[in-house]
Amino acid sequence: MPYLTSFVLGAALCCFAFLGLRARFSGGSLDDYVSARNSQTSATLGLSFLASGMGAWILFAPPEIGAFVGPVALLGYALGSALPFIVLGLYGPKIRQALPEGRSIAEFADACYGKGVRHFVALVSVAYMGCFLAAELTAIGAITALLSDVPPAVVIIGVALTTLVYTVMGGLRASLATDRWQAWLLLALLLAVASVTLWRLPSMPNDAQLPSLPIGSSLSVALTLVIAVTAANLFHQGYWQRVWAAQDDASLGRGAWLGGGLTVLVVMVIGGVGIMAAMSGVSLGEPPMPFFALLSDAPVWITLPSLVLAVTLVTSSVDTLQNGIASLWANGHRPEALNKARWLTVAIMLPVIVIALQGLSVLRLFLIADLLCAAIVVPVLLGLWQRMTPMAAISGGLAGLVGAVLPGWIGQGSVSAGVMAATFPGSVPTLGPFVGALLLSTTVSVALALVSRQRVEVR
Repeated sequence: MPYLTSFVLGAALCCFAFLGLRARFSGGSLDDYVSARNSQTSATLGLSFLASGMGAWILFAPPEIGAFVGPVALLGYALGSALPFIVLGLYGPKIRQALPEGRSIAEFADACYGKGVRHFVALVSVAYMGCFLAAELTAIGAITALLSDVPPAVVIIGVALTTLVYTVMGGLRASLATDRWQAWLLLALLLAVASVTLWRLPSMPNDAQLPSLPIGSSLSVALTLVIAVTAANLFHQGYWQRVWAAQDDASLGRGAWLGGGLTVLVVMVIGGVGIMAAMSGVSLGEPPMPFFALLSDAPVWITLPSLVLAVTLVTSSVDTLQNGIASLWANGHRPEALNKARWLTVAIMLPVIVIALQGLSVLRLFLIADLLCAAIVVPVLLGLWQRMTPMAAISGGLAGLVGAVLPGWIGQGSVSAGVMAATFPGSVPTLGPFVGALLLSTTVSVALALVSRQRVEVR
C-alpha cells in the first residue's frame, strides 16, 4: 500500500502548508515574522505549547520509560515536559515588562548581561534545537520504515520541505496557526490510536505486576528527567517567542497552564500504553519499542492513522524549531533582516536533513545538550535580579560545567572518568551530572552576585 500511504501523508502535509500560508502576515515586518507580538489568545497559546512540545519522541520515550521504569519515572517525564511552559507562564510577565520589545532568549541575555553572554546563550539554544530537529526527522524516518513500505527519505524530505515553505513565508504566525489545528488532530489521533493499540493487547495474566524499579531508583530517574527536560526546553526559543506573542500577561499564564496540563495528560496516556504492554507480557521488540511492538502486523486501517499521527507530531515540532532558530539571529530592519531570517531558516535545515537521512541515534547528543543547558539555565534566568553581573553569570555557567563532571570525578577518582560520565555512555541518563551542574552553577552565580558591589539594570 505505498501509494495509498504516500497519498494520505501528502494530503496531510498539503493541508498544513495551506493553513500556514493562509495565516501569514501581509505586513511583512521582521518583528511580526519572529514574534507575532501581542496577538495570541490563551487558547491558541495553550494548543501551540502542546503541539510544539509534542514530537515523535512521545511514541518512543514515554512508553519505554513506563514499560521498564514504571509510573513514578513516567510522571517525572511528564512533569519535566510541562514545567518549561509553567516557568515561562509565571516568569514571562516579568520578562515582558523588563523587555517589552524583546523577541528571544538571546535578546533577554543581551539586555541582562551584554553581547558576550548573548552569543553564548544563542549558540547553546541553536545546538539544542538543532539536535531536536535532527531527532524528530530521524524519528519520522524510523516510524515510516516500521509502519509502511514508503521510503523513509521521501517522508523526511517531504516534512522538511513542507514546513520550510510555510515557515519561511509566514513566520511565527504560520507556525501558531498550524499548531492550533495540529494540536486538535494529534489529540484525536492519539486517543484513537491508543485505544486501538490497547484493544490489541492480549489478555492480562493473573499474576501481572506493575513495572517498577525500587522506589529510590524510580525517584532518581524521575528527578533526572525533570531536571534534564526542563532545563533543556527553557532554551527552546520557540517557547520564548510565545511569551511576546501573547495578547497580555493573563493570556500567557492561562495558555501556559493549559499547554502544561495537556502535555502531562498526553505523556501519561501514551506512557500508560507502554505500562500495559509490559504487564500483558507481549514482546517489546529489540531494541524495545513498546508502542510500535503492539502495532506489528497490524492492518493498514490501524497503521495508517498511526503514521499520520507521527507526521503530525513531527510537523508541529519542526515548524516551531525552524522559526525559533531564525529568530535568534534576526536583527535590524526590513527588508534585509527579514530576508536574512528566511535564508537562515533554509540554511539550518540542510545539515539537519543530511543528518536525519543517516538514521543515527541522537539520544546521547540530546543528553549532552540537556546537560549543557542545565549548567547555564539558572545564571540566565537570574538575569532580572539586580545584583547579577555578567561575571557572575559567566562564572556560574563555567562552574556548572565543572559541576557536571564532579560527581563522576569524585566517584571514580579521575577527571577523564568524570568527563566520560557526563557524556552518558550507553545513552543512559544519570542524576549526578545534572544535580552537580545545577548546584554548582547556582551557588557560584549567587555567591559572586552577593559579594559584587555592582548592581545592574536590564537595559
